[in-house]
Amino acid sequence: MIKNKKDLEAYLKADKEQLGIVRSIPRPFTDEIWKYEIVLRKYEYWLNRKQNIVSIIMKNVYKLIFHRLSIKLGIFIGPNTCGKGLCITHPNCIQINWKASVGENLRIQEGVTIGGNLGGVPKIGNNVFVGSGAKIIGDVSISDGVAIGANAVVVKDILEPNITVAGVPAKKISNKGSKGFIRSH
Repeated sequence: MIKNKKDLEAYLKADKEQLGIVRSIPRPFTDEIWKYEIVLRKYEYWLNRKQNIVSIIMKNVYKLIFHRLSIKLGIFIGPNTCGKGLCITHPNCIQINWKASVGENLRIQEGVTIGGNLGGVPKIGNNVFVGSGAKIIGDVSISDGVAIGANAVVVKDILEPNITVAGVPAKKISNKGSKGFIRSH
């Protein structure tokens, strides 16, 4: 969670590195995902600050920008759900429940849902890769270093670290894990 300016800078740096970006500022027309992540982090920063008139105004400004970018890109990620090193590889149809808990260095493809049900919301560890179209639903825990294959449906805990799961429902298919997919593993 971003609590101060130093945390904000660390999150922005980790996100940029995970995205593989070396430029200092986003390009005007081609860095929409990076811009989304910057706005998400700044919204989190202002949301978590001690509330005074300036922080309330800035929180609402970033909330509006965040909402507009979410609609434009089809990405809906709740504030304070993802640790630093977030990497969204493609926009469109990405939903992460606002109450979910996601560790550092999440790499997520398009068409992914990380959602809750009446039983609870997912808890995802560090260095996790989630393939295109995968669904993680309910009160499930996913260990560090797990790779979730395209179109997999995870409805049970994945407690063994550094494995790959796939299928409907998701089952272990290898011991490879997310190492080849995450930049800072």
